[in-house]
Amino acid sequence: MKISSVETFATEYVTLVRLRTDDGDEGWGQVSPYNADLTAEIVHRQVARHILGMEASDIDAITAIVLDREHKFQGTYLYRALCGVDTALWDIRARRAGKSVHQLLGGNSSEFPVYASSMKRDITPQQEAERMLALREEFGYHSFKFRIASECGHDIDEWPGRTEEIVRTMRTTLGDDVTLMVDANSGYTQQKAIEIGHMLADYGISHYEEPCPYWELEWTREVSAALDIDVTGGEQDNNMTVWKQMIDNRVVDIVQPDICYMGGITRTLWVADYARQAGMPCTLHSANLSLVTLFSIHFMAAIENAGKYVEFSIEGSDYYPWQQNIFTPGFEVKDGNVSISDQPGWGIEINPEWIALSDYRISYNGSRF
Repeated sequence: MKISSVETFATEYVTLVRLRTDDGDEGWGQVSPYNADLTAEIVHRQVARHILGMEASDIDAITAIVLDREHKFQGTYLYRALCGVDTALWDIRARRAGKSVHQLLGGNSSEFPVYASSMKRDITPQQEAERMLALREEFGYHSFKFRIASECGHDIDEWPGRTEEIVRTMRTTLGDDVTLMVDANSGYTQQKAIEIGHMLADYGISHYEEPCPYWELEWTREVSAALDIDVTGGEQDNNMTVWKQMIDNRVVDIVQPDICYMGGITRTLWVADYARQAGMPCTLHSANLSLVTLFSIHFMAAIENAGKYVEFSIEGSDYYPWQQNIFTPGFEVKDGNVSISDQPGWGIEINPEWIALSDYRISYNGSRF
């Protein structure tokens, strides 16, 4: 079962990858969203040429050979590209086993809890609370995450007083029987993050995501040590040395790798298992409704140290028009849970209409077209 071709179907925001083997197997994956057309070039130039002819069943060896051969280029684009190949290989492996990916990983669930995740800051606290309230009525969400601070904001709020107002408004509007979480997106110095963290604790916020610039590990560790609420992070990180530092030094309380940024299922499993050994939960980052959320659902439904829920973006076509019509069936959320397919592989079909609008390339036998 050797890899015979690597195909990409690219748009600016999403690139899908299809692998085929000489035994007639086929699997679908996805590179990380955003600048995905650039990542497609990396798939062909720095990934496909190393793996063509390799055994599709040996995903660990494929991961190792790509990272070894491209040791001078181990940056985010290489990992984003590797994810497309890795997730397609897991699709093939699961299909051959006649199992879904989450079953292949050891899971056996038909659904998993999700939290409603807002991506917006250009919204008033009252508007945010009202749309969360409507979503709770429609889909039964019982956990919600919203944005505070300003992205990489250097202690400056999106507008004066917004953070304090939205925390208060969300708790007052949604009540005490829901779980509330916040994401600061690297917004604060450690001193300001701790100050805000005490305010969050007063309102029963249970999850404080990326309070400090993610590269300032010591800042974040100080925040974690100073607060009783869970400080979380890791979505931006893909270097295993950094992950070991984060986990060994208890920089965060909950690790949040992103499958697409990490390079796929294989390397994300390494992080989750290392965290498990340290007694830390893993709650993946999955901030849009492309295949990254599908991957995350299967992953979280299988690992031993899964956090309480999967991140599930509430933003639709007005915010993410590019996430529409990629695959079927789509996601189904009911009573705050998302259903998980038990069909082989990822359990989806890629929409031909989406494929028809993408830019196509193929690599095989060392050739790229």
